[in-house]
Amino acid sequence: MTGAPRGPSRRTFVLSLPSALLAAGCAAPRQGTGRPGDPVVLTLLSHYASGELKAALRGPVDEWNATHDRVEVRTEAVEFDDLLTTFMVRQAAGQGADLLQPYCLWNGQLVRAGVLRPAPPGDAARITRDYGAAAVGSASVGGKVYGYPTEAQTYALYYNRRLLRAAGIAHPPRTWRELEDTAYRTTRRDRYGNTLVQGFGLSTYDDSTTVGQTLALLNASGGTFMSRDGRSTAIDSPAGRAVLELEHRLVSRGASTPGVNVYQAFRSGQVAMVISAGWWTGSLKAQLGAAYRDVGVAPVPVPKLGDRRATLATGFMLGVNASSRHPREAWEFLRWLNTGVRTGATATRMSALQVSVGSLTGRAGDMRTLLGQGGDPNLRPFLDALGYAVPEPNVPGAQQAKSLLRKNIEALWTGRQSVEESLRTIRRQVDQEVSRSW
Repeated sequence: MTGAPRGPSRRTFVLSLPSALLAAGCAAPRQGTGRPGDPVVLTLLSHYASGELKAALRGPVDEWNATHDRVEVRTEAVEFDDLLTTFMVRQAAGQGADLLQPYCLWNGQLVRAGVLRPAPPGDAARITRDYGAAAVGSASVGGKVYGYPTEAQTYALYYNRRLLRAAGIAHPPRTWRELEDTAYRTTRRDRYGNTLVQGFGLSTYDDSTTVGQTLALLNASGGTFMSRDGRSTAIDSPAGRAVLELEHRLVSRGASTPGVNVYQAFRSGQVAMVISAGWWTGSLKAQLGAAYRDVGVAPVPVPKLGDRRATLATGFMLGVNASSRHPREAWEFLRWLNTGVRTGATATRMSALQVSVGSLTGRAGDMRTLLGQGGDPNLRPFLDALGYAVPEPNVPGAQQAKSLLRKNIEALWTGRQSVEESLRTIRRQVDQEVSRSW
């Protein structure tokens, strides 16, 4: 959902490591014996490598270490782009960290590779009870829960109030027809035909904009990317066709310019609307200053009024390595971090951590309490979406399937494939990939 800077780089997937990082990743972590004077040492590997996320995680870890003599937690971090590869390299070397914070899309691959340990029954029951269905689904594989959801991201519609007002539009779109109308009315060009303002920010910049908003629209239309058993794609359907046709119209009629970096363009007032995840609110608030008052957030539009709401949910979780020598102590720490609260506190340490950096967890009760204490109102649509969002498919092969989907969406947007060609190619390529991964 993140440490890495809170920005687009967290949502890219470059699975290659320089040799220096590979060497560092294979350094054996210290693990104590638990005897007096020699505590058990748990290593926690995440992408909270720098900035506000690194500082935010440091707080509860220092608190734990100050109040627990028998078990010490030490944090290790790599940038998000290197996280999955680091998990796999260290595991293959027999030197994996005790505690892992994977992007939930990878869970099927990590479970198949024997990296993640299922949650004990008591923890699984607690997670299922206390977290939203989308967060639980993201942290589960094959019906088994594998960790505590941490960062939870849902997708909603960001819009520029000033640009909508200038086009005579009083409220953000609720339906796809309104979305198209708003996109066309807010698009502006100079006298030479150059785009000054995109009405709707389709963008090939990264997964979050290319794939994320396509899947959010697909879910909103009642469709899904993968079949229920995860062995084939389900996008070649009326819902999938409707989404790709919508995006194709927006591009062909000039309301979207996919080659533009939508993150920069929205900040500078050159994009009227874009669908993205809740993590972006923190970045926008910091970058825009007083101009942040022009940013609004609304639910993802549905095809027609009265349709049931749905959107995409992605996230991260904290789990225990299947090869950890200290699983009991590892789950003890995770329970403390994700269910316990400090004296006088009203939410778990993890929920407080995420809200402090402009994010959410899947614990809706915590979120409502924390956001009710002066939090950003633009986070509320993302919080509401925790109740109806659809988790990102995390079957074995999910990462490669997502990459193939992105490649074909970009081919459609750039005119290299028609809607029908894109649907056929996605079905053929993704089905081949996921069938090989089981």
